Parts: sequence; C-alpha cells; structure tokens
Amino acid sequence: MKIAILSRRSSLYSTRRLIEAGRERGHTMHVINYLRCYMDITSKNPQVMFRGEPVRGFNAIVPRVGSSHVFYGASVVRQFEMMGTFSANESEAINRAHDKLRQMQLLARAGIGLPVSGFANDIQDIDVVLDAVGGPPVVVKLLNGTQGKGVVLAETRKAAESVIGAFRELDADILVQEFIKESRGTDIRAFVVGGRVVASMERTAPPGEFRSNIHRGGTAVKAKLTPEERKTAMKAAKSVGLAVAGVDLMRSNRGPVVLEVNSSPGLEGIEMASGVDVAGRIIEYLEKNAKHGKTKSSVKG
Repeated sequence: MKIAILSRRSSLYSTRRLIEAGRERGHTMHVINYLRCYMDITSKNPQVMFRGEPVRGFNAIVPRVGSSHVFYGASVVRQFEMMGTFSANESEAINRAHDKLRQMQLLARAGIGLPVSGFANDIQDIDVVLDAVGGPPVVVKLLNGTQGKGVVLAETRKAAESVIGAFRELDADILVQEFIKESRGTDIRAFVVGGRVVASMERTAPPGEFRSNIHRGGTAVKAKLTPEERKTAMKAAKSVGLAVAGVDLMRSNRGPVVLEVNSSPGLEGIEMASGVDVAGRIIEYLEKNAKHGKTKSSVKG
C-alpha cells in the first residue's frame, strides 16, 4: 500500500515509528506536512495539493494532527476522505475528540464513567458549579489544554474561585471536575486500535505534582487492565468514533472513570513502557481496513 503520515515533522518519534513499521511490512511510506497542504475543492474533482503538486494514489492516511491546528488538520483529512482515501481516524472523530466538552457529553450519553464535572459561562455561577462537583479540592481545566497544560488543582473554595475567575476574565472555556483523591497521582493510558486495547501503561506524577503526564516529568510502567477498564477504554474510543485512540483513565472508588480520549496519542511512552509495537498494530489495522471510499462514521453527535 501507499500510506501517508500527516505530520508536521518527520523527526518526531511517533512519525518515525509509523514510517519504520510501514516499511517493515513492505508499504510505501510518505510524510506530508498537513499545514503545507492546500485544497482544491472543485466539484466532482476534490484534490489535496502539496508543494504545488496534487497528492494522488494513497491507499490510506494516518493523521497526526496537533491540538493547536485541529481545524485545518481535520479539514485536510476531510479532503482526503472526499477523494476516497481511507483514514485511520476520520475527520469528524478528530473534531469530536478535540472538543473536550462535546467529547464528555458523548461519553456521558454512552453511560461511561466520568469524573463529576461542571461547565458554566458566567462567573456568577461559580458557587453552583463547585457545589455540583462536590466542592474543593477540584480540578480546573482549560477546554483547549493539552499534555497537562491549563490544568490546575484548587484545594480550597477561595483558590477555586480565584482560578476560575482568572480564566473567565481571559474568556477561556473551562471545565471544573471533582478531584479523584484515591488515584494518588496515577492514571492509566490505554491505547486502542481498531476497537481493541493493544497496549496500556500506568503513569505516576512526580513528587509535589498531581498531573501524571510524561511531558511533565511523570513516569510510566506497563499496566495490567481489569476487564472493566479494558471494556471502558474500548467503549470510550467507539463513542467518540476513533479507531486509533489514547484513552486516559483513573481508578476511582466507583470504578474506572475516563479523563480524556486523544485522537493523536504519542507512541514513545506507550511503546517504551509496554514493550508493544503499537506502530505496527496501527499499520496492521490499515492493512485490514483500508478500502477505497470507506470513510463514513457511525457515531452521531
């Protein structure tokens, strides 16, 4: 097959691993910077242009769309879909995953365990939102944050009111969530490919930090999921419409709760911790499913 990785840089670990995995299986692999693409939206003849030339003949693409460029990146993916090219993750699913509020609403509709969460536009409703999530300590999250950025633990009501008020003064959209004390600074990343969990890791926050993201100094080890955790991760990815997803979970006293579903999860941490060739699993998924024109999503909302 002829496969394109939509990525801003070929030097990134995840991009390199996908290229290696594809070539090991005899596929022709290319890296295309989706921000350097432009789209010809001519009726009945849609095209993606890259470096002045039309992009043609690809059997499949693997989008690696960064959170700060989702609108344009998903638009490029959609253009490939219009051309009949199979995408590991569809454009609409990428948009759903990026919109954290929409994502949580989809997960809630599917009956998936979530931290108790509140969302409001008016700072006069802060007390109501805090009471709705059980009061402090609470986690305050920017809706457009990533890799632990824009996530603050407010341990008192006064601190929570101050943080929320500051974010709203900047006209930032935020979520307020209960703090899962029993997680003790750990969470789980389950990597889902084609409806199955192929690898998992447990991440632990460094001393003095509650965020367990590896980019923030967290450590990771291979995790053994319970049947309920595995089922929750698979259901979460399906609810958002993602075939390739990183599902972040916490172990709470009432069972697993989903923190986030990521459409472009990094491969380095999960491969190092689990010892699983995750990039190879993604290529295998394309081999089994990349049929021309097969891009319709079954998820509503």
